[in-house]
Amino acid sequence: MNLNNDNKYVSSLLQDIQSESRDIALMEVCGTHTMAIAKSGIRNLMPGNLKLLSGPGCPVCVTAQGDIDAVIDLAERPGITLVTFGDMMRVPGNNSSLQEARSRGADVRVAYSPLDALAIARQNRRLEVVFLGIGFETTAPVVAVTVEQARREGLKNFSVFSLHKAVPPALEVIFADPAIKVDGLICPGHVSIVIGLKPYLSLAVKYHQPCVVTGFETRDILEGIVMLLQQIRKGEAQAQIQYKRVVKPEGNRVAQETIKRVFRPVGARWRGLGFIENSGLEFNREYEDWDARRKFDIPEYEDIPIKGCACGQVLRGRITPPACPLFGQPCTPLNPVGPCMVSHEGACAAYYRYRIT
Repeated sequence: MNLNNDNKYVSSLLQDIQSESRDIALMEVCGTHTMAIAKSGIRNLMPGNLKLLSGPGCPVCVTAQGDIDAVIDLAERPGITLVTFGDMMRVPGNNSSLQEARSRGADVRVAYSPLDALAIARQNRRLEVVFLGIGFETTAPVVAVTVEQARREGLKNFSVFSLHKAVPPALEVIFADPAIKVDGLICPGHVSIVIGLKPYLSLAVKYHQPCVVTGFETRDILEGIVMLLQQIRKGEAQAQIQYKRVVKPEGNRVAQETIKRVFRPVGARWRGLGFIENSGLEFNREYEDWDARRKFDIPEYEDIPIKGCACGQVLRGRITPPACPLFGQPCTPLNPVGPCMVSHEGACAAYYRYRIT
């Protein structure tokens, strides 16, 4: 790569963006985009009339408060070994967190993959091992493969508490909300590797809003913004791929089929967005023996908001994190009040870490 030529190209992208005179709001859906935009300082390079809003792209953040409370209570049941990704440990429930539950004696373990949880179950047949399935279409295939393996091995002491969510139904809620002014979407790169372009095509047509699947490098993000602006200037609404080196229009069909074999779509609760039809993933009947909800008769917990926390408003793009009265004091990464300050993909964590005002 010729660094000078690349710098010139990036400068030309910035000039194109900064020449825009209309009031425009674009939403980056993915939490990884939020962090990348914050780290690179892109938000500070935008003209005052062009806003970049953070959306519901952090799977930890969008998990409903009632589901967080249910997870913590399950972890404290006798005989349960709960295995989770590290991001979930410090997410506040209304009365506790998984980290606090572990300090009181609950068997809560951190893993990098659901296969790690499967190995624990395989090596300790007397333990009831529950893997906490958090994530979008990116993590769902790996969890599905793990459950298929558990079924082949007949590991009945392994199960999954599925809180997986599908991104496109949430984007439809964003577009359909008249209180949210969004002129285009910076669509998630990782999710789109699996689902492809088709879901965004229908959204673009239905709501006449441009969508661009974008990568995570600074150049990728600036290119994605320019592609959105070009559509807006022409009055077009298309779904396009900037991240062509990774994302294909058809997506990953093997991953899609794997999800369909193990899961079926159901309605699910989202923090800030409420109940959304067909946005959750529940186990198909042949895999119900590995469904922790059924196995341990986990009830539906009421969604009781954390007092003062505006995380839901941030996820909906109605406010930026500094507008929350708790942001920075008392809510900090060391003392998080809400999940948007906990997750490494959370908008509040990004704004706090990189001192965005």
